[in-house]
Amino acid sequence: MTQNERILLILSDPATLELLDRSILTPAGYRVSVAQSCAAAEKLIRSGRPDLVILGDKLTDCHYLELASKIVDQQPTLPILLFTTDRSASLPLKVLRMGVVDWLSPPIRANAILEAVRRGLDRRTHWMNWLQLESRRYTGPLERRVEALETLINIGRSVTSFLELDNVLTAVVDAAVELTGAEEGSILLLDDESGELYMRAARNFQEDFVRTFRIPVDDTLAGEVVRLGKPIHFDAKDPTKIKTSYLVYALIYVPLRIHNRTIGVLGVDNRQSGNAFSQRDVMVMSALADYAAIAVENARLYSESELERNKLGRILTQIKDGVIVVDNSWNILLVNRMVRRIFNLGEDDYSGQAIDDVIQNEILSKAIRGELDDPFRAELEIDENNVFSIQVTELPGIGTVVTLHDITYLKEVDRLKTDFVNAVSHDLRSPLTSILGYVELIDRAGPINEKQSEFIKKVQFSVNSITELINDLLNLSRIEVGGLSKEFEQVSIYSVINYAVEGYQHLLDAKDHKLVVECSEDLPPVFGNPIQMRQVVDNLLGNAVKYTPRGGQIGIYAIEENGQILIQVTDNGQGIPPEEHPNIFDKFYRASNAPEDIQGTGLGLAIVKTIVENHNGRIWVDSEVGVGSTFWVILPVA
Repeated sequence: MTQNERILLILSDPATLELLDRSILTPAGYRVSVAQSCAAAEKLIRSGRPDLVILGDKLTDCHYLELASKIVDQQPTLPILLFTTDRSASLPLKVLRMGVVDWLSPPIRANAILEAVRRGLDRRTHWMNWLQLESRRYTGPLERRVEALETLINIGRSVTSFLELDNVLTAVVDAAVELTGAEEGSILLLDDESGELYMRAARNFQEDFVRTFRIPVDDTLAGEVVRLGKPIHFDAKDPTKIKTSYLVYALIYVPLRIHNRTIGVLGVDNRQSGNAFSQRDVMVMSALADYAAIAVENARLYSESELERNKLGRILTQIKDGVIVVDNSWNILLVNRMVRRIFNLGEDDYSGQAIDDVIQNEILSKAIRGELDDPFRAELEIDENNVFSIQVTELPGIGTVVTLHDITYLKEVDRLKTDFVNAVSHDLRSPLTSILGYVELIDRAGPINEKQSEFIKKVQFSVNSITELINDLLNLSRIEVGGLSKEFEQVSIYSVINYAVEGYQHLLDAKDHKLVVECSEDLPPVFGNPIQMRQVVDNLLGNAVKYTPRGGQIGIYAIEENGQILIQVTDNGQGIPPEEHPNIFDKFYRASNAPEDIQGTGLGLAIVKTIVENHNGRIWVDSEVGVGSTFWVILPVA
């Protein structure tokens, strides 16, 4: 029986096809395909790849010799048997030159057909064996290069996939020995403390030798590679001790370099045979040395990152603030010990779980997603004895970091401060009112001289200043605790500005100020407390009047822009030094260049800032000494 070879019959006569297929070839164990035209035959040859072709001479769509020539040109190792009735004397020479292996003529004899097929298949086997030998002869060096390349790729994967330095370096040494055909291989690393080279990985060296091997950089071949940063390739006819501490016939040392610094040496040698190394071996070794250097550097960086990670872990564990880190899908990356204590989470690992599944808290959830109305003043009240401020920071590429700072004690201090201010203010108001009343009655009790009148005015001024301070303290206290926060409604900025201007008109006239007001009655309203809105404009306009010299110009402007109301209060007064701009809204702060004869408590702008922020707005100042000041307020449209 045959090896199940495939034979393609290209014949147009059905009777001949039937005889060859069913009676001769198939019973002999061959797999037979049939084509009755040139087009069908070419298609089957391309797709089926037969082992032999039997080609007849009665095809209707092409000449059989043209088809035979075409098959030989395209597949010269495919044997062709001609089955033809053509007995012309020139045919044998034609088919011989064409490359056809045999031809047959009727009548059909089974033995002759099978013998011709066997000869053709043997010829094909001979051709294929010859092609394989030639292919090996020409592709052998290429295969070895491909093998070396695959080894380098695998080493590269090891370097990038694994952090176990010893395993990676051992793989590099093994590859160096295999690819160069060396007897031994080693990696020597530089000890920064001693300045010596020690053996970190080795192949075919005794373990005791590896463990104790150390050589100096000076006056050694490996040390020369470290100093020069260049490979050394050595071959000798006799074994030579070449500053290596052992005899060798042939040796290659290549440097391991990172950031233009040599950190070690990769070496292979032959101590038993005299086989020399090629320049290709040096190139392969250099590539492997680069991988080894990268592995050493990766291990160093990993060690440093682990050290820093452990430090960060200890910091996050011991820090008094709660820290939560979630990814962009709101899944937990980290919760520290304080968070576990705040929410009674225990010691379970919550990494990868949704934050809302672990901590059911609406305020925290909204803060993480940026859904709070005032993200800069978010507070989380666990119970009456535990209040935390929430700070949310987005980290691109990581997610969101939430810190919880315990402000329970600050809340208590704030409550005590408020109680103290209210109590003191209430207790002071009555005696101050009495003092002011009696001072005003002095001139009715009898005549007073000019000096006494001056003293009375100073007492009145001082009492009024203290009263103003008390009123400001009470206002600020009420605003900070949200005393009016529930009384919000739609407020017309146009009306607020007009009322403020009417209230200050007598002072404007007294100081001969020119006032410019630009505010449309069609401005959309803001959502807020009308009394507090009036306080904002009153304070800003009052300051402009107070600190602008006689005959100066003051402006109030209001426009709607991008869903916000922008208010400007300008003056051409003495201005504020630029270094004091960040402090101007602090409590009790007055500019260093404020005139001493102008009364002020330093609380007006603090009140304004608190009101604006309570209304989800912003305020800032632009000012230049000797030019004037512009206060900007932005409030969201209702």
